Amino acid sequence: MTATTTPSAYPRTVDELIPHARDLVDRLGEIPSRNQLMKTFKVGGPKAKELIAALTTAPAAPTAAEPVPPIAVPTVTTGRGWDSPEASAAEREDLLRRAGRVNDPVSPVEPVVYPPPLIDPGDEMAWVGIARPPAEPVEPPAAESVAEPAPKRRRPIVWPVLILCLPAFVAIWGGWVEMGRLTGFGMVTLLPGISDFQINTAITLPIGVETYAAYALYVWLSGMVTGPALKFAKWSALASLLLGALGQVAYHLMAAAGWESAPWPITAAVSCIPVAVLGMGAGLAHLMHRSH
Repeated sequence: MTATTTPSAYPRTVDELIPHARDLVDRLGEIPSRNQLMKTFKVGGPKAKELIAALTTAPAAPTAAEPVPPIAVPTVTTGRGWDSPEASAAEREDLLRRAGRVNDPVSPVEPVVYPPPLIDPGDEMAWVGIARPPAEPVEPPAAESVAEPAPKRRRPIVWPVLILCLPAFVAIWGGWVEMGRLTGFGMVTLLPGISDFQINTAITLPIGVETYAAYALYVWLSGMVTGPALKFAKWSALASLLLGALGQVAYHLMAAAGWESAPWPITAAVSCIPVAVLGMGAGLAHLMHRSH
């Protein structure tokens, strides 16, 4: 780069002339004399001495990460050089930065990580001079647990219960039929004027009371329902069994005493049994539908 000798109406400072003086040193290959500096930069003797002192002091050697290449300083678009007195401070700083005279912070160089060499783990000769990585422990395969088949559950045997229930059914059936005879139950014509078919209404007592008691007991103990249906099945089953037991006790007492008819309180209670059974059966059915 050639130092300009354009005359200036404004004297330049030593700090502004130092970069130009260094360019002159690079071009000449040596530190110029005081007269050369005075003639080149149009300065007086004191400034020339200060320039020589600044050039004599060795600048800090640039690091490898911050090289300062000798690049020619460009001029601004207006045609003014960086050493022109008309150039503003911002233009000079920008031109000096672009010329490499003002070093910007350089980000640290990241280390290059090279991939490990592709070596066959089984090749012993390839590992000569290279630290072999420790072998990863190989866990033995876990033994597959064979699930033992669950033993087949045998269905419970219930037929002996049916044999036990048969004599109880006969006794209960006979007791309720006779209780019906003592309380006014008997032969009736179901469809008078249409058919002469008759039936003894006394059989409605054992069929209604005992059948409902057995079914309500099954609903309670089977776990098929929950909530209000379960409670209703429990208490209605117990009430039906208790009613059946009281009916049998009343009949046998009257039969042992030789009564031909039951007293009116017993007759009134027995006559309400079919209606009570109908109501409990309908209520249990509705509650069972609501629980599902």
